[in-house]
Amino acid sequence: MNFKGISYYLSLFCFPIGFLSFLNIVYSSYSNYLLNFSSYVFTLLASLIFGFVFYFFGKKSYRKIDFHEQILLIIFIYIVVSSLISIPYYFSIYQISIIDSLFESFSGFTGTGFTVFSNVKYLDPTLILWRSFSQWIGGLYFLIFLVLFFSNSQFNFKLNNIIHIPNKSLNPEVNIKKTSYELFFIYLSLTILIFILFSLSNVRLFNGLNLSMSLISSGGFLPTNDLNSIIKNNTQALILVFSFLIALLNIYLVFNFFNKKNIKSIHYEDFGILVIIFVLITILTLTKTNSNLINDILNVLTSVGTSGLTLNKSSDNLSLYFLFLTLIGGSLLSNSSGIKYMRISILLKASYIEILRLVKPNNIFNKNILFSEKPITNDTIKLSFFVFISFFISLFILSSLLIIDDINFEKSFKLSILTLTNTANSYLYNESPIEFANLLTSSKISLIIFMTIGKIELLSVFLIIKKIFIKI
Repeated sequence: MNFKGISYYLSLFCFPIGFLSFLNIVYSSYSNYLLNFSSYVFTLLASLIFGFVFYFFGKKSYRKIDFHEQILLIIFIYIVVSSLISIPYYFSIYQISIIDSLFESFSGFTGTGFTVFSNVKYLDPTLILWRSFSQWIGGLYFLIFLVLFFSNSQFNFKLNNIIHIPNKSLNPEVNIKKTSYELFFIYLSLTILIFILFSLSNVRLFNGLNLSMSLISSGGFLPTNDLNSIIKNNTQALILVFSFLIALLNIYLVFNFFNKKNIKSIHYEDFGILVIIFVLITILTLTKTNSNLINDILNVLTSVGTSGLTLNKSSDNLSLYFLFLTLIGGSLLSNSSGIKYMRISILLKASYIEILRLVKPNNIFNKNILFSEKPITNDTIKLSFFVFISFFISLFILSSLLIIDDINFEKSFKLSILTLTNTANSYLYNESPIEFANLLTSSKISLIIFMTIGKIELLSVFLIIKKIFIKI
């Protein structure tokens, strides 16, 4: 393993945490919120120390790292960066334990939205902002992972090459800088756009800023106890609909639209997702007796986008419906998790073709991906199937671990789905959301591990284990 090369790239992901710490220091000083001031100073120093140590260790390394090393790098980033993010929680005035601090930081960095805080509105504003920063930077990093690392042509189980032309190798001088700057510009621009729209609709600036960071990252943290205290009219609800759509579709959609590229040939996946969403909303609206169209749209979008933020409670008979939607997920190049629409559509069409072949063996069938001219290959079918199976293996393992913590089967099953799809545990999926602070340490550790697996896929872990055993 090229650990020096991994160390060099790891350093690059540590320094931005120091910058976010600096922003919180400035905000604390300007607003005179000094209760947790020292914790952000500690985080700034820790991120700089770790960053420079990793940088100088890998400075003279061979910087081209293979796919297994890239996966290991991503795992290290989740561990190291989440540990840095946990510092303000641990050194805050709220006397949070180490495991709870790590739980909160991993939950934010993976965009899951599970929280150990029972009453968010009484938190120090700087800590609320820090929670939002953790989601925002986690969302940006994940998009970079998708484009730079998970687009490998040899182990492309994310299937990003279907909708994006990947770089075949990690070139530090060209690929990582160019792609990171490009994604940062798009991501920041969309965040600012959502923030401006909320500001124009009379949402409080502090709430609008935090909410825009949560929405663009498909996160589940809020600056208040519930979304209803922020979104109070139909205009704000429509902006929320727009924000959910932006987050679950391809991150390059708006960028390519303004560049006047052929949207139809590039973003056929987004077109398919929009059709599916329209069908789901129509079914939900027609089958409900007291239907509210905006709420129905929001509930479908927040589920498909794996955010979990909602304005209203769901009846028990619909909670499984919305849980099923979280399994679908949004675009392959978005912050949404889940199995993903594209993989599911590939498996469904491949199964349909195989059934037809039994009936009409001499016929020629259209094997193109839905709404596109790209063919479904045997490799894409196999990879989609492996991801599908690995998801349910993860679901079984996590559900089994959570049952040990005296959580009944229904709640453990729902919580496992939400964990693996990185979706907030809201009233939309559970009648009474779980108090995470009261869980056993073993359950919190299990949730931390599988929140991360929800982002990197279980196949990544298998590939690393396989690489280790082959060397042994």
